[in-house]
Amino acid sequence: MTSIRQSWLDIPVDSHFSLRNIPFGIISTAADPHRRPAVAIGNYALDLLEFSNSGGFRQSGFTNTSVFENPTLNAFGALGRAAHRLVRTYIQDILAASGPYPDLLERNHPLRERTLLPLSSVQNHLPLEIGDYTDFFVGRNHAYNCGVIFRGPDNALNPNYYHVPVGYHGRASSIVISGTPIKRPVGQILPDPTAVPKIPVLAPTQRLDYELEFAAFIATGNNMSERINVNDAEQHIFGYVLMNDWSARDVQAWEYVPLGPFTAKNFGTSISAWVVLSDALEPFRTKPLARPADAGDVLPYLKEKNEESVYDIELQVFYQTTDGDKAVISKGSTKYLLFSFAQMIAHHTVTGANLRPGDLIASGTISGEDSGSLGSLLEKSQAGKVHIAIGQSTRTFLQDGDTITFTAAADDGSGAGLVGFGKVTGTILAPDY
Repeated sequence: MTSIRQSWLDIPVDSHFSLRNIPFGIISTAADPHRRPAVAIGNYALDLLEFSNSGGFRQSGFTNTSVFENPTLNAFGALGRAAHRLVRTYIQDILAASGPYPDLLERNHPLRERTLLPLSSVQNHLPLEIGDYTDFFVGRNHAYNCGVIFRGPDNALNPNYYHVPVGYHGRASSIVISGTPIKRPVGQILPDPTAVPKIPVLAPTQRLDYELEFAAFIATGNNMSERINVNDAEQHIFGYVLMNDWSARDVQAWEYVPLGPFTAKNFGTSISAWVVLSDALEPFRTKPLARPADAGDVLPYLKEKNEESVYDIELQVFYQTTDGDKAVISKGSTKYLLFSFAQMIAHHTVTGANLRPGDLIASGTISGEDSGSLGSLLEKSQAGKVHIAIGQSTRTFLQDGDTITFTAAADDGSGAGLVGFGKVTGTILAPDY
């Protein structure tokens, strides 16, 4: 939008879902359990299926309204960024004060009653069917901090780190929507790392951790054996969500050599419910982290024309213990990435791998530059050596009954409202063991 617009709908100033946002999701209600697309606006969800069936898009120029009959956003995402922009802009026009279409919704009270549903009355579902999930490791500060913990400051980052957007393939089937409880996993753990011989046991993880991440859904993919150019890659992104990639650190420590994480990560990954479109994040672009001078430059296939290729979105981690103690234990930003999502996509496809609509690409844990902006308990507790104060309680790693909530929102001070992601939250349940 070129100017600040307000809505005829009452939107709280602290709402993540201002008129400038218009994120997409999948909802159902007790009265209608059928899953269908919606957008979030203030304290409401606009039911796109009901709105479409009532002729709401007749003046939009958008003719593919059948996509709103689907229980996921895959078909809408696959239409591409131009279609996403058309629909988002049209909805903004409908909801804007003194907008061009007051009769469609503002003055049409019966339709408003049917389509504007209180967020408190809707149930959110995974917004897209996820075929493949790739988790990268491009949060440089997190990578460095973990390297110092395990290998010392002189060997914290591997030689390839500044050249390769490091990543691994995660488990798509265990990605869940915000609010889904996470059961403490059971896995192979080495009770005494100093013992000889090294004999593991099967036990519940004692070092359960959260990971503060940002993730992108793929809209349009590529054919197998075809690369996606780094300067075209953003056109393949549908939008972004906030992510908690839960991690069993003691299981990971035993299994990760030589092939990396496996069961330490595959038991659960939580994402926020509303997909924030790329266009909504344009005002918040910034440069990625600077590369050290002696690291050299990236290879040509990773060179971007746009230097401001990441976003500056404020992140918070809120901790509630099983005893009810509460604290915000971390404040950071999505800007602390060494590689952009465009570079991740270009690297993902450099060998010819084919991405598909609904694939999920995650950043890896994002940590800032001080102790108050770290994105995992592993870093904050220095691998269990430092106790973190949460009200009257302390923690090194997650205990059963604890709840972790992430939030993310951007504000450029223009008065146009926040562009936020809502929250991603999860409570730890005791294991079956």
